[in-house]
Amino acid sequence: FLPHPISSWDAAYERELQTFQDIGDAGEIWFGEESMFRIIRWLEKQKVPLDSSVLDIGTGNGVLLIELAKSGYVNLTGIDYSPSAIQLSEKVREKEGMSNIKLKVEDFLAPSAELSGFEICIDKGTFDAISLNPDNAVGKRKQYVRSLCSVLNPEGFFLITSCNWTKEELLNEFREGFEILEELPTPKFCFGGRIGNSVTALVFQRK
Repeated sequence: FLPHPISSWDAAYERELQTFQDIGDAGEIWFGEESMFRIIRWLEKQKVPLDSSVLDIGTGNGVLLIELAKSGYVNLTGIDYSPSAIQLSEKVREKEGMSNIKLKVEDFLAPSAELSGFEICIDKGTFDAISLNPDNAVGKRKQYVRSLCSVLNPEGFFLITSCNWTKEELLNEFREGFEILEELPTPKFCFGGRIGNSVTALVFQRK
């Protein structure tokens, strides 16, 4: 399928923003709620301290950050290059009374200097969207990895959920600077007698 150009992402979030203002619905949760709780369960299992600095790359409506805050995490930042997405996540944050979540309009492929020093980075679908960009996708993927190295501390964790890439492909994309810690279980589907995963979720550690 063809990726959304930036303008139509913005249009999509503008629609969700209007819907939220009308009926208080924050819109779509990428990969479903299970994908959020999978991430939170892993952080809890690892006993990641609740004051660890967490960056949600491509936060969208910010619902993952809300769930992290409800689980006790206190040092949360969400970025998105769509101003409408950040507006929407600000409205969701206000409704939930989570004033300690930081939200910024940022292009992750050209991160600002203050975007650094994170202990955890989370990506649900943003690397997918960048990878599908018809304009120099390979260069953008390499820039994504460089950006990730610049914002994530050494030994920091990177949790990625993807529907475009297999485990082997992601290992290849992030081979420079990262090592795999584990693959998180995701729902399996069966098609024509073959079982596969429509979603891949991996945890990397920055070397």
